[in-house]
Amino acid sequence: MSDVSTPDDAESGHDHEHHHDHEGPGYATPQAAIEEGDREKLAYVMSLYVGTDIDASDFVAVVDIDPDSDTYCEIVDRIELPNRGDELHHFGWNACSSSCHMEGLERRHLIVPGQRSSRIHVIDAKDRRNPELVEVIEPEEVFEYDLSAPHTVHCVPDGQILISMLGDADGDLPGGFLELNEDFEIEGRWDPPGEIEMNYDYWYQPRQNVMVSSEWAAPKTYYPGFDLDDVEAGEYGQQLHFWDWEEGTVEQTIDLGEEGLIPLEVRFLHTPESTHGFVGAALSSNIFHFWRDEEAGEYRAEKVIDFESREHPDWDMPVPALPTDILISMDDRYLFGSNWLHGEVWMYDISDPSNPRRADSLSVGGTFGEVQEVQGRELAAGPQMVQLSLDGERLYWTTSLFSSWDEQFYPEEGEQGSVMLKADVDPRNGTLELDEDFLVDWGECPDGPARAHEIRWPDGDCTSDVWQ
Repeated sequence: MSDVSTPDDAESGHDHEHHHDHEGPGYATPQAAIEEGDREKLAYVMSLYVGTDIDASDFVAVVDIDPDSDTYCEIVDRIELPNRGDELHHFGWNACSSSCHMEGLERRHLIVPGQRSSRIHVIDAKDRRNPELVEVIEPEEVFEYDLSAPHTVHCVPDGQILISMLGDADGDLPGGFLELNEDFEIEGRWDPPGEIEMNYDYWYQPRQNVMVSSEWAAPKTYYPGFDLDDVEAGEYGQQLHFWDWEEGTVEQTIDLGEEGLIPLEVRFLHTPESTHGFVGAALSSNIFHFWRDEEAGEYRAEKVIDFESREHPDWDMPVPALPTDILISMDDRYLFGSNWLHGEVWMYDISDPSNPRRADSLSVGGTFGEVQEVQGRELAAGPQMVQLSLDGERLYWTTSLFSSWDEQFYPEEGEQGSVMLKADVDPRNGTLELDEDFLVDWGECPDGPARAHEIRWPDGDCTSDVWQ
């Protein structure tokens, strides 16, 4: 792939001067990803049996999403892991667009952590349709660095891999970050121990020398399920941490307060010049916009989207929307997300990041969804993890959040399995339309119904690629 220059680059802020020599993985710019990326034909999906009655190991599903294929909407391969109880959750690539300057480096290996086991798997996806497990980092190797519960995996410049870790070796606080080298060996702890207490997701913007991280809770707190008493006891997070990317130290912490309880997925805009981003505060059901105030020399955060709780006869309290995932389209125009409890996927126009404008939404699955079945298949849970095509024209989602939380809020999910659904997006008009011809059903897995969580494309996507 080569660098692409368009007349709109000056307006979009997608500056190319840093990567005129593009010899490595990924795309030279976000605009190049849109223009040069092929339509997604395969999806890799984290799939798990943890929390079900089925005695089987978790697996990575290879899903055929090519509408011209004879196996469209089918799981065409499963990379089964060697142990039980890993709880596959989030995963990522060994290399992405942040290393597009590195000749010889390939986007080839998937780094697949077990959230409960702290075991880290390396899957070789050279054969995109038939990947294979090639290496396992055992939990004891991870515990040596007093870390556990791996979550977000990002490929970082020069071939390293950085993983957010949510707990210490005992499942308590503090969490931190674990670094792997390009040979998938543990390099060590990236951050000074105790720099933060709680951890969850992170995103980095290397041209601005900044990383932002969010907070969930100690693994021992969220593993058993959700308990409101833990919130009242201050056991769940409400802060954003802004790091010096080069030094690996926290420069600023913003407390989001009661409006920002459980800030989960966090995203910077894709253009590397930007300091704007968004985070979803799941329990408070709000979206915050953050940005660097250049005059003050520090970051600010402001609530810009508020999802109202709704009454339900089976609940003794108003039901929060629970926006558990967000992503930004590659052109930085739209913010997409899911409200897992309400049963909704949505899109907001963020052309002005400080004033998002609601574009459209779909009411599907969950507690209040208007659509409760697709092709006769009951939707046992609400939309959860989302992924968008590089061109911004197709939005996909799965329905499992975390095994113990699934059991608590949607027990039928474990019995029936997850689904993967799709909406067609019209970016020009800002609309979503449910594609009722698309359904991938984890209820039909050979070992029995399984859960499905994060989605990745073989050649990069809106939640894995970062630019320098």
